[in-house]
Order: sequence, then structure tokens, then C-alpha cells
Amino acid sequence: MFEGHDTTTAGISWVLFLLALHPDVQDRVYEEIESVLGNDTSRPATMHDLNELRLLERCIKEALRLYPSVSFFGRTLSDDIELAGHHIPSGTIVGIHAYHVHRDERYFPDAETFDPDRFLPENSEQRHPYAYIPFSAGPRNCIGQKFALLEEKSVVSRVLRHFRLRSARTRQEQTIMHELITRPRDGILLYLESRK
Repeated sequence: MFEGHDTTTAGISWVLFLLALHPDVQDRVYEEIESVLGNDTSRPATMHDLNELRLLERCIKEALRLYPSVSFFGRTLSDDIELAGHHIPSGTIVGIHAYHVHRDERYFPDAETFDPDRFLPENSEQRHPYAYIPFSAGPRNCIGQKFALLEEKSVVSRVLRHFRLRSARTRQEQTIMHELITRPRDGILLYLESRK
């Protein structure tokens, strides 16, 4: 069982990194935050406020698509299956690599591009439910996924209310470690500029 500390921290890091690389999207998210929360930066976000931050949620989902916190998990087959002409018997433990599943061009055209609008309802309603699995899926999925999204929205919105972000590295320069958690190898280096 995973606890939400490392996974949520990794998710927050990756979404801040991607927003720093995409100032146009960062500006749109900031405008959304301002429209929902107003300009009183001392006012904490309520549950209602966080639920209204739909663009920010799409950005978080897209960051989790590109950098799933847990990119690899296993499942035991309950039935025999045929896969690519091979018979795989029930009881076999199979590994699922979400990092690669999330780059399947059939479900995510131009898969390496950061595009939060992939998660607009009209763009995702026909997508296979197992094409996007940052919290796993099925009966053994993460029970804390709703809390994790709220926590990430809370932290990211708080950061963006106070700072404009720039990245010291491009995506190509940012190295990744696929351990138990998908982590940046040498951290993520961001420049924070006060909005005041």
C-alpha cells in the first residue's frame, strides 16, 4: 500500500514543472484561480473553490498522464488470455507500465505534447477507461485519488496565486527516475517570481 506523501509530492512537482514550461497555460490557470478565489491571497480555498478549478484539474491530469506518480504496477490474471498470438494462463502476474500506456497514440495523439484539453469532457468521453491509469484502475485502484487531486489543486493554486514560474530545464533536459515513484533525477529547478 502506498501512502499519499511521495506520490502527491511527485505529482505536484511535475505539474509545477510543466506549467513553468508553458507560460500560456500557466497564465490561463492563474486567471481561473483569480476568477474563483478573487484577489485576496490570504483567503484559503474552500472545497467548493477547488472543485471549480477545472482547468487546473485538467493540467494535473495531463501532468499525471505524462509523469504518473506510480508508473508500474502488477496484476494477477484471473482468466487465461490471448495477447499478440500468445497464450497467457490465469494466475500469471503481469506488469502494467502506465508511463507507456499513457503514450499510446491511439488514445493520446501527439502523446508527448502537454495538452490539458485532452481532458475536456468532449475529448475524453470516448477514451477507453483503462487508457489513463495514474491511480491504477478497477477494484484495486487508489482509494485516495480524489483526495490527492484536491491536495494537488490546493498546493498548486496557492503557489500560482503568489508566484509566476519559469523552469531552468526543458523536458528533454529533465531526467526521470522510474523507481517505486516516478521522480525527477536531480530535482526540478524552478525560478519563482513574486506576483506582487
